Amino acid sequence: MSAITGVGAYAPRFRISAEAFEEAWGQFHAAGVTEKAVPSADEDTLTMGYEAATRALEAAETEPTEIDWVAFASSRPPEAEEDPTARLGAMLALSESATRQVFAGSTRAGTRALWAGLDALEADSTTALVVAADAPKGDPDDGMDHAAGAGAAAFVLEREGAAEITDRAEYAAPYPGTRFRTTGEDETQGLGVTQYDRQAFTETIGGAVDGLEVEPDPEAVAIQAPDGKLPYRAAGAAGVGTDEIQAAATVHELGDLGAASVPLSLARALADGYDSVLGVSHGSGAGADALVIESDGDVPTETALEGDDPLSYAEYLRQRGVVTTGPPSGGGAYVSVPSWRRSIPQRYRLEAGRCSECGTLSFPPEGACDECGALTEYEPVELAGEGTIEAVTTISQGGAPPEFAEQQARSGDYAAAIVALETDDGDETVSAPAMGTDADPADFGVGDRIETTIRRIYTQEGVTRYGFKVRPVSE
Repeated sequence: MSAITGVGAYAPRFRISAEAFEEAWGQFHAAGVTEKAVPSADEDTLTMGYEAATRALEAAETEPTEIDWVAFASSRPPEAEEDPTARLGAMLALSESATRQVFAGSTRAGTRALWAGLDALEADSTTALVVAADAPKGDPDDGMDHAAGAGAAAFVLEREGAAEITDRAEYAAPYPGTRFRTTGEDETQGLGVTQYDRQAFTETIGGAVDGLEVEPDPEAVAIQAPDGKLPYRAAGAAGVGTDEIQAAATVHELGDLGAASVPLSLARALADGYDSVLGVSHGSGAGADALVIESDGDVPTETALEGDDPLSYAEYLRQRGVVTTGPPSGGGAYVSVPSWRRSIPQRYRLEAGRCSECGTLSFPPEGACDECGALTEYEPVELAGEGTIEAVTTISQGGAPPEFAEQQARSGDYAAAIVALETDDGDETVSAPAMGTDADPADFGVGDRIETTIRRIYTQEGVTRYGFKVRPVSE
């Protein structure tokens, strides 16, 4: 038997309502969606996955080094050809020898990753981490984009725990054209043949549920949700009621979460204490996975799904990068990829250094000691990820260095601060420069408490640099 021992979930703070779309287009094509989550300019599926994964590990009280198998799932990974688990592992401080898997190309990818994690536990792994994150994108005047939300969920899996996965089954049948993204294209498409799409959805979901060994009797059902109505149309095929689907639904306030749709709904159902949960995914092509989870109602969870920053449609287009002024020509601070890689311990894990001569902390730990001037080796010291703002300013339009101009064109003004980052015991601090995120610049003030997260910094030569940023400590 395999079990979920920790759950993490995350959604961006930005929201756009159906009314905002109606004002811009005269209509809204995403049935049953009242508002949806929108990733900020410095977020992508990797950073959202990191947010969910840190919460899952904390909920499970699992050290990153205990993870020996990890999977990342998304229909839209940050790069078309690059293994995101290498960067994710470094961000989370996982063992470099942990087995890694990537699942993409389908909205079914999240449950495929869970399935593979269960197989890994049945083989020889002891602790697995499954991360699903997505942010679908379609043509602006299309129902797929109107529904497209953003979010992530993560699960720590072990052989025993509070939420046991007791049964699973899959089903596949060829239904080409229901949802696809051709090579080189950025926007997901569909033929839009309503009856055909509905048949593909209900047949595969019904087939997966019928394949379970025991007929499920769930209190909550996490079902694939490309919009707010289609899941309920599959209730009969899945042999469940609409109330059970409603109990776990996230689509109405977060939108279509793609490969994270079922994982995040599972996370919500477990966080709400449901003892019996059925999860059923659907991926174009078409196929489906069904998973039955039985819990004691006390599964460790940590979620951050509330949105507090509404967007107008124009602001939405800016955040998505559809409408920007574009980057300026020339200039900017060039940092080569090899140089950036050498600084990953500082940028991902806040690794400071203690001078072996005088004991002073330095960040970053390089060059001569600021206190005694000694050129010596530094003892690595990992900081806690919390601290206090020592100085702060707002970078307004035109004031950003060229490498940050594209982000500023999308997100607007941002805070730049000097922060005193603390050691784990809180007895020492070291100062470091940082960019603000997840809040208006006015929300950062001298003396305020901050916490760190990892976001996109900028992109040069087609390679995105990720690193820590700071945000106000959440209450």
